Formats: sequence, structure tokens, C-alpha cells
Amino acid sequence: MAAGNRVERTYGNWRKPVSPGIGRLGLLGTGILMLGLVTIALSAMISLWAAVIAAVVLAVVMLPLVVQDRHGRTALQAATARIAWWRGRSQGWHLYRSGPLGITARGSHRLPGLMAASRLVEAQDSYGRPFAMIMIPSTGHYTAVFECAADGAALVDQDQIDTWVAYWGQWLASLSFEPSLVAASVTIETAPDLGHRLQREVGNNVDPNAPELARQALDEIARTYPAGSAQVSTRVAVTYAAAPRPGAKRRTMEEMAREIGTRIPGLTANLAMTGAGTARPMNAAELAKAVRVAYDPDAQSLLETLGDDDISWDKAGPVATQEYWDRYVHDSGVSVTWGMSEAPRGEVLSSVMTGLVSPHRDIARKRVTLLYRPYDPGAAAKIVERDRKDARFRISGAQTAARDAVAVAAADQSAREEAKGAGLVRFAMLVTATVRSVEELPLATAAIDTLAPPARVQLRRMYGSQASAFAAALPLGIVLPDHLQVPAMVREAM
Repeated sequence: MAAGNRVERTYGNWRKPVSPGIGRLGLLGTGILMLGLVTIALSAMISLWAAVIAAVVLAVVMLPLVVQDRHGRTALQAATARIAWWRGRSQGWHLYRSGPLGITARGSHRLPGLMAASRLVEAQDSYGRPFAMIMIPSTGHYTAVFECAADGAALVDQDQIDTWVAYWGQWLASLSFEPSLVAASVTIETAPDLGHRLQREVGNNVDPNAPELARQALDEIARTYPAGSAQVSTRVAVTYAAAPRPGAKRRTMEEMAREIGTRIPGLTANLAMTGAGTARPMNAAELAKAVRVAYDPDAQSLLETLGDDDISWDKAGPVATQEYWDRYVHDSGVSVTWGMSEAPRGEVLSSVMTGLVSPHRDIARKRVTLLYRPYDPGAAAKIVERDRKDARFRISGAQTAARDAVAVAAADQSAREEAKGAGLVRFAMLVTATVRSVEELPLATAAIDTLAPPARVQLRRMYGSQASAFAAALPLGIVLPDHLQVPAMVREAM
């Protein structure tokens, strides 16, 4: 096709699951409202004052469910988060100390919070490559992490980029057919390149008999090339459940290592067609170093200088952390994490996320993580049909908003695409900005606020849960919904 006649490919039709209800109310709020109205009607038969009291009680109960902020968060959810934060702070859960003077056993530096009980073992896949496997006992999840050498979109034809996006969609759809797979994540991290790796590579490959001029040129390149450059890391994590189905007996660590080891070659081979480049599983030492640097950015120089020296999982955690309502202080860094409250509306181009994932001069380390939870084909068919019915329920009234009409058309399209074989994946996004001191936070937060609108996403700072959000943004296989105390049925009905 001629370049002048080429039509730019666009993407969209992301839908946020909604619960059927009246107005802003979900199924739970609508049920409470109906029950309250019936109570008022019965009270009016007894006494007028009883009906008035019942109406006041209903108004007080319904007000937190009706009032919402621009992110769709109700007043009840905001109050619950504040109460949970106060309760955790009063019990000292926002503080963590490890090492010889800390609270951890045997003076170790375990990971805090959700990863405190995690274990890291190393196994081999079907190709004989070592890979690290993270186990979280509380949820029975096992995670393997891949290191990708992403090609990037610079100087690449748009047709090739569209092909990569198409294969990425196929890769996500194929996760629905992976037995026992519960989640996947993609983490793109940008950090300063200190140049130690280049200097070590040059030093190990210089011929002692090379001319002096050539050696001086290589030394100058190794010394000056990394100045002002950034290191971009792309990691993909896949998480499997030890129980093959709900209620079944959990498999042992050895069984999970064998099963995941047989899946890794196929997953990494298919990633190569998505523009991720060469994908390989990370071993235990590499993953432990990556986590250590995330919690202690100043350790990057030391760990890169040490080269191939191993670091155990018990030493990958921070020495001290303190969680505040709006930020997270950990060793030599201060971080703020945002969560995506709304996906891009309408249609977007394939380059919509370029600015958000690119390095930024005001942010020392930036981490953008996309979290995916694929549905199996049977559950996907039920969900799209239920979503279709819920969307039609909202336009059953006399007055229909234009947004509701568009939602119905989008739900119908999703149902048609699923019927043709498309996969259904629920996704979220976390963005973490890490700086050296609290004084640098205003510049970092302003930078994220500037980068979010071009990416067409709406971000909300994760108030009261900065520590958990920071850990979830790492490629560790944390599935946040499985760690919440509120049942999923209640959350979806609100």
C-alpha cells in the first residue's frame, strides 16, 4: 500500500466492568435502596415519625455510596481506606526494620509487607536454563520472571509495529489457555546507566597486544559513553496457582517447578514475536539484585561493580522502610506510586504510552507496570454476556445518557469479538517514581502529572497503600485482589 494511502491503525474499546444499578449505585447500593424504600413504606403504615426516621437513616446510609470523586471512588471506600490506614499506623505496620537490629529472624533482610513470607528457589526449564521461581505461601502462587531485550520503536516501520502489537494481543489471548495461570505483568523500568557494565565488558574483551591508540579509544568510550544515558529494563512475570482448580489440593514446590519449567520455552519464544526481543528467564541472583536495587537505589553502583557475585533472597530486602499516607521511604530512596483509575477513552495509536515509559530527567528511577489477569474461555463468555446485559440495563430508563449508549455499543462489540475467539483480560497499571530525597518529590510528581494526559490514562495516587503498591509494581507476581480482605463479590457489586 502506498504511504500516502495508508490508514493509521488505532486501538481501543477497553471497558471497565460495572455492576447493574440505578444511577451511580451498583447492585449492592440498589439493593439497599430498595430495601430502605420498602422499610419506609411499612413504617408509614405504623407512624409518620417512624417513616421520617427510616428515611433519615436511609439517607445517611446511602450518602457514602452516592458521593463519588472524579476517579469513581465512593465516600464509603475513601472512609474505609482512611480507617484501615489509621488502624495499621496505630499498630506500627507502617514501619519496617531488618538486619541485626531489626525484627527479622537471624538478622536477615527479608522483603517487607506482602512479600515477607515469600521464598525464592532456582530450577531449570526444558532447555536446561536456570530460572528463579518466587513462591508466596499465603496465596499459593508461583512466579517466573523473564528478562527481555526490547527492540524499541525507533527507526522501525509502522507496519512492523502494528505486527508486534497484533502478536502481543495473541500472546495475551494465549494466556487464557495456560492451565493454572492466574496473572501476568510487564514492568518497564528506567534508571541511570552508571557505565559499570560497559567498562567491565570492555575490560574483559580488550586484547593485551592491541595497539595503544585502540586501547585508549576504548577506555575513553567506556568512560564517556554512559554519561547522561539511561538504562531501560523490560521484565515479564507469569504467575501460576499451586491449586489446579478452586478447592483442589495444592501441588508441591517440586511439581510446580517441573510444570513451569515446561511452559517457559514456549512463552519466551512467543514473546520474541511481540517486539520484546530475546526473552530469557531470570535466575535467582539476577532477580534478587533487581529487587535490592529497587528498594536501595544507591546499591546499584555496588552491585554492578561486583559483577556476578550472588545475592541471596534473604539479603534482597531493605534495611528500613516507613510508609506515609502519600509516599514510601525505603533505604536510599523515596517513592510515590500511582494507579490507573481509567483506561484511555476512545481510540488511541500504538505510540500512546511512549512518553510515559520513556526516561525522564526529573525522576531518578521510574517503573511502569501493566498487570493482567486473563480469563479462561468459559468465564470470558459469561462475563461479556453479563456485561452486555448490565450495559443494556442502564439504558432501560426514560432518559439515556450518551455515554451509556456508547457503552452498550462497546459491550456488543466485545461480545462479538469474544465469540470469534478473542481473549478477555482484565488489566491495570501502576506507575512508580523514585527519587533520592523528599525535596525532589514535587518535581517527580509534576513530571508524572505531565506525562499521564498524553498517555490518555487517568492516574490516582495510591493513598494509604504506598508500600503494597510499590511491591505490586515490581515483577514479583503479587496478585493484589487475592490479598484484599473484602470479598471480590462485594467489591464488584459496589
